Amino acid sequence: MINKESRNVIRQKKHLKIRNRFSGTTERPRLAVYRSNNHVYAQIIDDTVGKTIVSASTNEKKIASELEKTNNVEAAAYVGKVIAERAIAANIKEVVFDRGGFIYTGKVKALAEAAREAGLVF
Repeated sequence: MINKESRNVIRQKKHLKIRNRFSGTTERPRLAVYRSNNHVYAQIIDDTVGKTIVSASTNEKKIASELEKTNNVEAAAYVGKVIAERAIAANIKEVVFDRGGFIYTGKVKALAEAAREAGLVF
């Protein structure tokens, strides 16, 4: 019998490899994305200080009330739009995109494209 690593362990290893290549600075913070089975989370993080500047997720009541479901592509796109609006309000225009070890398709891609359309540059 072949023992395979779980998909989450593989994702975490990918994420560590990605994080070794870049980090967020004060001028260009990191847009970190995480998706669970039920929700989508996005944070803009300054890694030099280790502080989250802006965040948005489908777990927030204000965002969840606007959505029919919190775990589909439309919800991820809405979170991308909201995170971009909040970032621009906090005077952040350029970010580094951190897909969190997830494949760039589906919810992650929808969030990224919605953030770009709303004004973030990455």
